[in-house]
Amino acid sequence: MFDFDYPNIWTALENCKKPIVLYGMGNAADRVLDEFARRDITAAGVMASDDFVRYQEFRGFIVKKESDLVKELGDFTVALCFGSSLPDVMSHIREVDSRHELLIPNIPVVGDELMDEAYIEANRADIQRAYDLLADERSREVFKGVLDFYYTGRLRYLDDIESDKDEVFTDILRLRDERYLDLGAYRGDTVDEFLRYTDGYRSITAVEPNPKNFSKLCSHIEGIFNVTAINAGIADREGVMRISKKSGRMPTLGCADGVEIPVTTVDSIGGEPTYIKVDIEGMERAMLKGAEHTLKAFKPKLDIAAYHRTGDFFSLVLQLNDINPDYRVFLRKHPYIPCWDLNIYAV
Repeated sequence: MFDFDYPNIWTALENCKKPIVLYGMGNAADRVLDEFARRDITAAGVMASDDFVRYQEFRGFIVKKESDLVKELGDFTVALCFGSSLPDVMSHIREVDSRHELLIPNIPVVGDELMDEAYIEANRADIQRAYDLLADERSREVFKGVLDFYYTGRLRYLDDIESDKDEVFTDILRLRDERYLDLGAYRGDTVDEFLRYTDGYRSITAVEPNPKNFSKLCSHIEGIFNVTAINAGIADREGVMRISKKSGRMPTLGCADGVEIPVTTVDSIGGEPTYIKVDIEGMERAMLKGAEHTLKAFKPKLDIAAYHRTGDFFSLVLQLNDINPDYRVFLRKHPYIPCWDLNIYAV
């Protein structure tokens, strides 16, 4: 379980003998450069895919094409700093990986914990316990691949563990006649997914915190049978929170100038759901705490995002088992680079 074929990614970057080039711009690249500064790692440049290069400036670097940097630097190591599920983009990332050493820093979507040697040692017992709780061999393979990827930053580990969602809905969730609770409904894409895979349902409750997304969600579900939309965040208690005014899938919490929205819990929503999908940008642990009665009393099927925080893929397994040990827990990774669209399924 804890034997790795490569050194920890941060150790590899600290000891790298080749120039290191960041691939991508934006928040992830900002956070990688900040961590580079903390660890005294020097970046030699920033590149983007050819279609995105305008020779713009990012953090003091002129953003260039890969071919430009090959002429300037020769061979170099690439640190990937963005994510995508688009097949052509993922294919291009793999092509870059074939030409250069490509490492993917494990910067979490939420929080600052990094999976370095100290993190592994501090969480060794919990990681092993979560692994042992998984319901099938494929889940254990995915779990080990995720651990290897987070620790080493090597793309090869993701390639070995990806699968599409058909198997999940056909063999694990088996949706029929459900009362569906969609937490993080965005603009209705997961309502559509639910309708695509179920052979019937009793009700749909779609919860989305971002006001702009909520407006689009309401328009999207108009005319669909027995759907209720709720503009709220999900946590472990009722109250209010502030989120960014900017549109987007991820609600940025704690913004001083953000929009104030209500926060509720699964137990407060009620309705005895039989299937709950959870993709709420790092609030999954709080959601489980605020759903204890529902999970104990009704044991709904669960689809929980397990990648927003570094330890979600094992800590959420343990938390769910503590709440209701009767759940059979599966782990699946769907096509996405880096390790996003990693989900816990429980029945």
